[in-house]
Amino acid sequence: MSEMMLDTVADTTAESQFELCPKFEKTFSILGKKWNGLIIDVLLEDGPQRFKNLARRVPKCSDRVLVVRLKELEENGIVSRVTHADSALIEYRLTAKGADLRQVMNTVHNWSDKWFSPAQC
Repeated sequence: MSEMMLDTVADTTAESQFELCPKFEKTFSILGKKWNGLIIDVLLEDGPQRFKNLARRVPKCSDRVLVVRLKELEENGIVSRVTHADSALIEYRLTAKGADLRQVMNTVHNWSDKWFSPAQC
C-alpha cells in the first residue's frame, strides 16, 4: 500500500475509535443550550437575581423559555431557586458548582473579544 493510503486508513481508524468523554458531553449539553451561557453570565456578573431582572438582562429569551432554562440549570445543580420565608421574593443564584464556571466564562469572553468584531454582534 502506498504511504498516502496508509495515512488515510490510519486516520479512518483513529476517527472510528474516538469517543467523547461522557462528562464533556454532559457539560456541553448544558452550556451549549441556547440562553444558558447568558443566564450563567448574568448571575456571575450581577449576583442573585429575581426572575424579572434576569428576563430584562436576557431580553431575547421569552419568559417561557427562561423558566425552562432556569429549571434545567437548577436540576443540574448550577442554579438554586431561593424563596425568602418572610416575603414572596424568589431569587435565582449560582451554586458553588455554577460559580465554578467563572473561569470558563472569562475564557469564552476573551475568545469572543479576540475573534468577533463589534460589527459581527
